Amino acid sequence: MDKALYVAMTGARASLQAQGTVSHNIANTDTPGFKEALANTEAFAVRGQGYASRVDAVHVDAGFNRRQGAQHITGNPLDLSLQAGSWLTVQAPGGGEAYTRGAALSLTPNGQLVTAGGHAVLDENENPVAIPPHQAMEIGNDGTISIVPLGEGPQTMAVIGRIKVVTADDARLQRGLDGLFRNTDPQQPFVQTQGKSLQSGQLEGSNVDAAGALVQMIQLQRQYEMQVKVIKNGDENARSANSLLRLNG
Repeated sequence: MDKALYVAMTGARASLQAQGTVSHNIANTDTPGFKEALANTEAFAVRGQGYASRVDAVHVDAGFNRRQGAQHITGNPLDLSLQAGSWLTVQAPGGGEAYTRGAALSLTPNGQLVTAGGHAVLDENENPVAIPPHQAMEIGNDGTISIVPLGEGPQTMAVIGRIKVVTADDARLQRGLDGLFRNTDPQQPFVQTQGKSLQSGQLEGSNVDAAGALVQMIQLQRQYEMQVKVIKNGDENARSANSLLRLNG
């Protein structure tokens, strides 16, 4: 009976944790550039004094779905869709570089280029991109930023910098709690993408399959309910056994 309760308890905990991952994916079905979080449940023997007769189930991070999301035309020159394998470089909250494919950019009142999450976009010199006052602006396919200064004609359009877009091996990327990705091997920095790396005026959508995620959530909920039912039945059987022992005693 003790083993049945233990197996049901570890299974219920793993199902509950998996529901958290799936609900996070569902909440981000409309987030530009979001990559579906993947997770697995792994079993391992519980070590300690005595015989290893218990197995624990642990919910582990299995990375992210690398499939590209659908492309959405917006017409906004600050909306960028990155080429496959390319990542936008931003300033991490704690300093240093981080990477994202969510490139719905905007300008702060002081002219700083930031993502929807408020993270500063970095240029090829690893400095935050700052845009001077202008009357027109465009971002080229290679990440170059050009503006027409205030009071000037279109013939004065000049390049003021270049957004840093890197080509990153997905296997070396790890998502943090802030939703940004980081290089798992900082000793081998990612190389800046050469040539066409992005397309302005459109966004990559989330790659989460909303319908599939909802079905998965229902399945996990049913698994959890089944495991809780096993725990309740085990408890009732234990109570009945104790009652019989008291009567026989």
